[in-house]
Amino acid sequence: MSFGLPESETKLTYGGYLRVRDLTALQQLKSDPPQHDEMLFIIIHQAYELWFKQIVHELDGIIRRVDQDDVLGASRLLRRCHAIQGVLVEQLSVLETMTPVEFLSFRDHLMPASGFQSAQFREIEYTSGLKDERFLAYYDEGTPERQRLEARLAGRTLRDAWEAIMRRRGFSADASGAAGVYNSAGEHPDLFQLLEALIEFDELFTLWRFRHVQMVERVIGGKPGTGGSSGAAYLRGTTGQRIFPELWDARTLLGSGGHG
Repeated sequence: MSFGLPESETKLTYGGYLRVRDLTALQQLKSDPPQHDEMLFIIIHQAYELWFKQIVHELDGIIRRVDQDDVLGASRLLRRCHAIQGVLVEQLSVLETMTPVEFLSFRDHLMPASGFQSAQFREIEYTSGLKDERFLAYYDEGTPERQRLEARLAGRTLRDAWEAIMRRRGFSADASGAAGVYNSAGEHPDLFQLLEALIEFDELFTLWRFRHVQMVERVIGGKPGTGGSSGAAYLRGTTGQRIFPELWDARTLLGSGGHG
C-alpha cells in the first residue's frame, strides 16, 4: 500500500512486511489492576498459535508430497515439523517461570476461555489422523473455526497418505507391513526414512502433551480448567493417543520378516 506516495518512494520495511505494530498491539491484558505475568501468558499462547498454523501448513504440504510419491520431500518437511515441535516443548519451560500464585492473580479473568478451545490444535489432530467429531461442539455453527474443522474432518489426513503409499509400495498398512519396510530398508530407503520421520512426529506430539500436563499440574495442580474441562486429569488422558500405533507395534515384529 503506497498511501498516495509514488511507487519509487515506497520502501518495504522489516516492520511493515511483518506488521510488527499490529503484532505487538495484540497483547491486551484482562486483569485489573494489570498483573505482570499475564503478558507472558498471552505471548506464549499467541506464539503457540502461530506455530500451530505453520504445522498445519506443513502437514498439507507433506500429504501432497506423499500422494505424489515425493517421499524425500515429505520427510524433509516432517523434519521441519520436528524442529517446531521441539520449540513447542521448550516454550513450556518459559511458562513454568511463572509461579502458581502469579498465575492465580489473573486466572479468573480468563474464564471461560481455555486452551482446550484452540481450533488450530484440533486442526493438527484432525489433519494428522486423530479425528474426534465431538470437538466440533465447542465451536458455534457457521464460525470460521467450525468450518475449517468440518473441512479437516472430511479431508485427507497424514494417516490416509501413509496408508496409500504403503499399499502402492506393496506393503500392508499395519504393523506387519511397517516391519517389512524396516526389514528391507536397503531396498526401500526413502520409505524407511518416511516411517522414521512419522514415528518421530508422533513421539514429539506425545512428548508435548506429556510436558503440557506436567506444566499444568505444576501451576494449578488438580484444579478444573478455565473452560470447564477437568484440567490436568483430562490432559493426562490424552497422552496415550498415537497417530501411528502400527509403527510402534512394528518394533515388536522386527526381525521376523513381517511383510504385507
